[in-house]
Amino acid sequence: MKKLLLGIAITFAFATGAFADAGHAKKPGMAASMMEVGAPGAAAKIDRTINVTLLENDEGQMLIESEDMNVKQGETIRFNITNKGELEHEFVLDTVERNAEHKIEMAKMDMEHDDPNRIRLEPGASGEVVWTFANAGTFEAACLILGHYESGMHREVNVGDQMAQADVKYSKGTVKKIDAKAGKVTVDHGPLVNLEMPSMTMVFRADKEMIATMSEGQAIEFVEERVNGKVTIVTLK
Repeated sequence: MKKLLLGIAITFAFATGAFADAGHAKKPGMAASMMEVGAPGAAAKIDRTINVTLLENDEGQMLIESEDMNVKQGETIRFNITNKGELEHEFVLDTVERNAEHKIEMAKMDMEHDDPNRIRLEPGASGEVVWTFANAGTFEAACLILGHYESGMHREVNVGDQMAQADVKYSKGTVKKIDAKAGKVTVDHGPLVNLEMPSMTMVFRADKEMIATMSEGQAIEFVEERVNGKVTIVTLK
């Protein structure tokens, strides 16, 4: 095992390409830039955005909060990631097995990689990962900094065929008022299918990047969830 870990560390140190290290497992016949979880996505081909929050809570848990990460095979996702915690966190997309191996490496030394399937953020910082999920399967988003995974900082990423998004239900409404500074938007909406709430006009939370794309009077289709007890718009179509 020590020899294996040493070999992986050496490979990381001397790899010249973004995916040249031996740790990025590939299926037979995959292109050199392809990992089992997929490949870096092109900004011009983004299909949708998933907003992600990294944080710690009062119970001592470390969390990756977002809508369910259910993805179509071949879909390109922009993960808008914000670290709202008080500690440094990272966001890594990979197989469960590869994350487990990287976690062992991280326990030996705090290595910060510069790979397109991951990003590390200081408290209060934001960033993004754009990723194309070329292969079906169950993958994982995780923070591999020592102790963070064990504190709950991981979640499934499910990639299926073109029917994978059938269970994602969008609500409809019209933007009535925007309070960008407070992170709030007032929407006159139809039934909220995900929360089983009737039509009404109410205030939603949303992140600043999403609010920046909205305007008063705009008709929107959105996915809503309760985030930290607040009804929040997590996805815009």
